Amino acid sequence: MRVALWFLGLFGVAVALALFASNNTGTITVFWPPHRVDLSLNMVVLLLGLLFVLMHLALKALSALFALPAQARSWRLRHQERVMYAALLDALSHFVAGRFLRARKAAQTLLSHEAALKQTGEDWPHAARLRVLANLLAAESSQSLQDRQARELYFQQAMTQADARHAGGVREGLLLRAVRWSLQDQEAHAALQWLNQLPSGVARRTVALRLRLKVARMAGKNALALETARLLAKHRAFSPDTAKGLLRSLAQEWLQNAFDLEQLAQVWQQLEPYEQSLPEVACAAAGRCLRLGGTAELAFEWLLPVWERLLSVPEDFSQEQKIALVRVMENGFSSTEEAIDFHWLSRIERAQMLYPGDAVLQYLAGVACLHLQLWGKAHQMLTLALPRLQDAGLEARAWQILADLAQRQGDDAQASVAWRNAAQVRLRRKV
Repeated sequence: MRVALWFLGLFGVAVALALFASNNTGTITVFWPPHRVDLSLNMVVLLLGLLFVLMHLALKALSALFALPAQARSWRLRHQERVMYAALLDALSHFVAGRFLRARKAAQTLLSHEAALKQTGEDWPHAARLRVLANLLAAESSQSLQDRQARELYFQQAMTQADARHAGGVREGLLLRAVRWSLQDQEAHAALQWLNQLPSGVARRTVALRLRLKVARMAGKNALALETARLLAKHRAFSPDTAKGLLRSLAQEWLQNAFDLEQLAQVWQQLEPYEQSLPEVACAAAGRCLRLGGTAELAFEWLLPVWERLLSVPEDFSQEQKIALVRVMENGFSSTEEAIDFHWLSRIERAQMLYPGDAVLQYLAGVACLHLQLWGKAHQMLTLALPRLQDAGLEARAWQILADLAQRQGDDAQASVAWRNAAQVRLRRKV
């Protein structure tokens, strides 16, 4: 449609010019004494048009002639840019392909071309960023080649260039790479120093938090590792199951590294309620408390939230978690010569009544009766629990208790059978 309108416009202009020229009888007289020149108006208009075209072409030609040096300079600059970008692509291609020596040579070629261009006085806005990336690629290649001296040289050059005005804010990326290199070299202290140089906004990024978690675990800083894991879980950096497992393992590791009761209590207080309610964490804390000479009362106090959860939502507990809880409680009973607390005795009896088919809780009730010197009740509970116990450790322990009870009653034959069964269970467990 647009082309048709253009053709219609051209035809209209042509018709108007034809009408103007055919009916125009005007003349223009030029007096140049002693001469006189008579020209038709059409001829004058035509000559003026030709003069305008010639002047325009002449000006364009002069402009193009004077612009030749600038165009040549621009062409040289574009050519150098293409060469440098090609070197950058070569360096990246060689690096991802594992040809680190070639990658470093390509980065060096890029740096040499950029230096030569800079010496000519040319300056373009992306030069600083390109220098940083070239030095970073050379440093990465040197790290892969285990050439630490060259890596430090290129890294310092990159850090110097990163402070330039047109560097594009790549300093944070260089610091993160330095953290990764320190992790690869097993230098946790150096990695922490690089992490501390990160701005607060960058330090809260997921990639920085992941690095901080690895560094904290390598350095043995359990508090920092757990705090970082909490932030990662809050930012949904892991799946819910993975986050739960990570928090559980870090809390357990922190508890196991406590060397006295005071430090253990401080660690326990620094755990969040959700972490304290995890069965593995509570059992680890209570078990560590008993091993460090703490009171059974304190250990049971830490186990109380887990015990209440076990009674309210038993489906949330696996068989392994129940067994671990029962073992810690049995160790707590054995660690003290005092009678079991009345409240805990009532809790154990209520649990056994609520879930009479649970062999693990029945075993725990038998152990509690044993420590209360209720020999008959303990024998009855353990005898009922034995056929349904699936854990070899608890089964062997139950046979040992029955053997001890039989010896107390003077029934050596029954004690011998119980000891033999306990030994068989132990052997079967080893096999």
